[in-house]
Amino acid sequence: MSDDAVVVRLDGFLVCYTGNVKFTQYFLSMRQRPDRALIELEWIQYVIDHPDREVIQADGRIRRWASIAEAEARYLRVILLPDGETVHNAFFDRRFMP
Repeated sequence: MSDDAVVVRLDGFLVCYTGNVKFTQYFLSMRQRPDRALIELEWIQYVIDHPDREVIQADGRIRRWASIAEAEARYLRVILLPDGETVHNAFFDRRFMP
């Protein structure tokens, strides 16, 4: 976590603000995995801003998918908290069918 990060509690989650993007502590811990560390923050922002598909889960979390050209056109799934801004998870979804 960067020195300028701010951590607060939101809907039962610890949320880290870094720049213009908010992340849960869960996301930050998952980001330590080698397969997740390759995901660029710019790609996550792209999915948030330009989803090919969006699904709202029963718990209010929001799933968004978009194809990432720089990653061999694989689909990145980003899961947001119900606030629509806080990233809870992000991974390449091998099962996603456009």
